[in-house]
Amino acid sequence: MTLTGQYFIAGERRGHGEIFHAYDPARGASITDIGFFSSDERDIADACAAAEDAAVSYADLPLERRAAFLEAIASEIEGLGDALLSRAAAESGLPLARLTGERGRTCGQLRLFAAEVRDGQWLKLRIDHADPARTPPKPDLRLRMIPLGPVAVFGASNFPLAFSTAGGDTASALAAGCPVVVKGHPAHPGTAELVAGAITRAAAATQMPAGVFSLVTGTGNAIGAALVADPRIQAVGFTGSRS
Repeated sequence: MTLTGQYFIAGERRGHGEIFHAYDPARGASITDIGFFSSDERDIADACAAAEDAAVSYADLPLERRAAFLEAIASEIEGLGDALLSRAAAESGLPLARLTGERGRTCGQLRLFAAEVRDGQWLKLRIDHADPARTPPKPDLRLRMIPLGPVAVFGASNFPLAFSTAGGDTASALAAGCPVVVKGHPAHPGTAELVAGAITRAAAATQMPAGVFSLVTGTGNAIGAALVADPRIQAVGFTGSRS
């Protein structure tokens, strides 16, 4: 997959506005082969609106389809091959051996959550049957866990794969039936784009609602602040400081 510097809003690539570059900590220099576009407030609003639109239909999908989506993401990430590892190494300064293990962990997490989705025990289903003969009559009561709705996830700088675009926060939210809007970490934008492309292809291949996943990008705290402040976001997963 060729890098474009674009981000993803509900399955579609976008790119406009300010440009920023990745940084190679091993060389102590910017990576200037490609510039990455910064998302703006309109992009964030569109991503959140698409996530909200997808929330009910995604939550209502059979568990098998949700599990298949997670497994498809893992397969797509593996399909990126050495290109993903090379880019992650350039942007993080981490050795290939460490990143190979981290990729395995990332895909293992996705497949683990897929197995948990199929198992269904996390739904915590309870049924208290009605008893109309009781005085007063006892109603039928049923309990199950339901998805919260759209979740924002912040990529972590020190784990460009396992705690980032398709990391544990994203995997768990998707497993629970929640659409995800990821704020890619500016330290590894190329890695984020590659993984976001894998998620987007997996969503299309398994016929998920378009708004099930988006990636917004940029530097500074304004983008993340706007994402967290959007009333359609129901939860936030992150590793790092509150700022």
